[in-house]
Amino acid sequence: MVPSLRFDRGTLRLDDLPRNHGLEHVIWDGRTDCWRAPAFRYRRLLHDLRGARLPLRDEMRKDLLEPTAAWQNPSLRSYQQSSLQAWQLHDRCGVVVLPTGAGKTRVALAAMAEVGKPAVVLCPTRALLAQWLEQLRCWYRGPLGAVGDGERTVTPVTVMTFASAYLQMDRLGARFCLVVVDEAHHFGGNRSEALEMCAAPYRLGLTATAPEPDSQAAFRLNTLIGPVVCEVGLQELVGTHLAKLETVRMEVRLEDDELRAYHALEAPFAELRRLYFRANPRAEFASMVRDLARTPEGRSAMADHHKACAIASFPREKRALVQSLLTRHRHQKTLVFTALADDAYAVSLDNLIPVITADIGRAERTEILRSFREGRVRAIVSARVLNEGLDVPDASVGIVVAGTQGAREYVQRVGRVLRPAPGKRALVYELITTGTLDHARAVSRWRSHAA
Repeated sequence: MVPSLRFDRGTLRLDDLPRNHGLEHVIWDGRTDCWRAPAFRYRRLLHDLRGARLPLRDEMRKDLLEPTAAWQNPSLRSYQQSSLQAWQLHDRCGVVVLPTGAGKTRVALAAMAEVGKPAVVLCPTRALLAQWLEQLRCWYRGPLGAVGDGERTVTPVTVMTFASAYLQMDRLGARFCLVVVDEAHHFGGNRSEALEMCAAPYRLGLTATAPEPDSQAAFRLNTLIGPVVCEVGLQELVGTHLAKLETVRMEVRLEDDELRAYHALEAPFAELRRLYFRANPRAEFASMVRDLARTPEGRSAMADHHKACAIASFPREKRALVQSLLTRHRHQKTLVFTALADDAYAVSLDNLIPVITADIGRAERTEILRSFREGRVRAIVSARVLNEGLDVPDASVGIVVAGTQGAREYVQRVGRVLRPAPGKRALVYELITTGTLDHARAVSRWRSHAA
């Protein structure tokens, strides 16, 4: 009998395959008496079967290669066209790294139009799901599907949130020929089941900040999406395709009572960290955190450490400085970024400006961004929601109050004010609390960004 291949509950099921097939990644499932392979190995499996000259009845091929409705090809800048071509030359598998504001979405739209087969876009948030649907309507003439934010409609061109893909891909993983992964760096960690259960032979990852080349995260992305096929740095586009940029670093100090509280809260964690790495010199920070979390003493020290970080991130002097800067730039569109949602709400109350956090609903968020775009609102404050992907209207001033996620977060935030305009010069203020972890984090960001 001719072996058959079909999609089954997030895996590839092979029936009537010879036991001596010699295929990599194919294992016997004694529960169902069949051979199975991870769904994301679909393309590799077909290649290996051809190499082994094994016949196959592929029951997935017809649906994967069904043409979609008509696309309109978006125009591309030179570096966007080069990114698309690099992806095509790598057999339509790989990660494209472009700065925030450089048009990663347009590269993906061009890729979907070029493939012309069923495609799914995975994105991290509900806000981005709505944004992707809006962009797709401009270039695709067929019906669009959405899975997430209360929607569950699947069409040949569909957008899913990461969370929905995690829950639904075991059923839908054989519906798409191309998977586009927005903010692909999220899949460098352990929660990668959505991509593992997707059989799409073509894969395009988009990010502004790729993992370190030799890291475990980079290996994971290479396995699930493909290698970095094109990387364009922020400095290569600033002043040409992006606005000119000026960065101002402003240092503040903790007041006496804040300094005493900071040191009292940070001391237990600092001591446990010192003892841990003296006993485990090759251990990683994440391992230390896991080990400390196993003891009451460790959990208490970490809780106090987070309180100390909160003090350093938004002391009284920073709070006053934010007010001063917003007054100075009251006639310019300004974005304020904090480390914590509580700090964002404080800035909002101090300065009577709207706040966007994960707690803000879609309708309110849309209205805030519309008001900002139309100039009825001159400033917005956010903790993390504006970091990634979300299409923020043109702004020329950024105030980075504090951050928690290193160089990646910093690059994303700076990119928010770099949308080009005639004669535009973007201005970014970075506020740093000296003598604290806030300063140490800033130094780490600068080193990573310069590397």
